[in-house]
Amino acid sequence: MNAVAWMIVICEAAFWAAVISGLAARYLFRRQKLGMFFFALIPLLDAVLFFAAGIDLYQGATATMAHAIAAIYIAVSVVFGKSMIQWADERFRYYVLKDGSKPVKRYGLDYAKHYAKGWGKHVLSFAIGGILLAGTVFLIQAPSRTGTLSQLLKGWSVVLCIDFLIMASFFVMPKKKGSRDI
Repeated sequence: MNAVAWMIVICEAAFWAAVISGLAARYLFRRQKLGMFFFALIPLLDAVLFFAAGIDLYQGATATMAHAIAAIYIAVSVVFGKSMIQWADERFRYYVLKDGSKPVKRYGLDYAKHYAKGWGKHVLSFAIGGILLAGTVFLIQAPSRTGTLSQLLKGWSVVLCIDFLIMASFFVMPKKKGSRDI
């Protein structure tokens, strides 16, 4: 595993450590500012990953799938980060603190609309990640070294289309109560 792949693993672990630390500071220790400090570290982790991957490529490395996944990681973190923290916050309050209301399970048209919003975020993540990937290909100016980045963008396009079909299916065949989540 190369250095960028390890950076992805470290940043993902640090992301969840920051989320859990932020929630613990906020709710267990009643330290709101400390909790916000931990949450503020999350964009810093994205920047570290972005620069690590960029410097590696700038110094002559051939792009690997890890470099491409770094762009996806950053895009998904930017777009979904706040909702992931809200998701964790809601569950932390309910399951750990035994406070707050039970997390909502969605069904029918409500689920379809919620999934459609998630698909919209997926499109935004795709746009941001695509800009990062295409920008890297443009800056490096060496197609022999950046082919993996272009390949991943094509694959991600297919995933985005499949996700659209899944989203549309929930409007045609709404999720029924008691069915499993995807």
